[in-house]
Amino acid sequence: MAKGHRSQIKRERNAQKDSRPKAKLSFARVPVQKACIVLDQIRGKDANTALAIVTYNSRYASEVIAKLLKSAIANAENNNGMNRDNLYVEECYASNGPIMKRIRPRAQGRAYRIEKRMSHITIVLNEK
Repeated sequence: MAKGHRSQIKRERNAQKDSRPKAKLSFARVPVQKACIVLDQIRGKDANTALAIVTYNSRYASEVIAKLLKSAIANAENNNGMNRDNLYVEECYASNGPIMKRIRPRAQGRAYRIEKRMSHITIVLNEK
């Protein structure tokens, strides 16, 4: 059990928090594999280049990621006071979310299952 007063424990816990600006989208209706194809293209790039790549990509996942990237940039500017020109995408990843299970009727009374997958997408920025 931790020692000290509750406020002291909270202060220590908050001091260990990651101060990098980030944005997270939970329950995105995009499978992880399809989201990772777009995320791999922007990982390590500076924010303006990454935004250009995502804007002109034709995949559906790129629309969702573009909105999330704009949110992460706005968080960096407003909450952390960082300069937009110095930002780059340090981490970006997608993890599995819940799966919606649907039924597709087939011949001879059978039913096939359709799995509509979701993902949780996170983008973490940092300054050069």
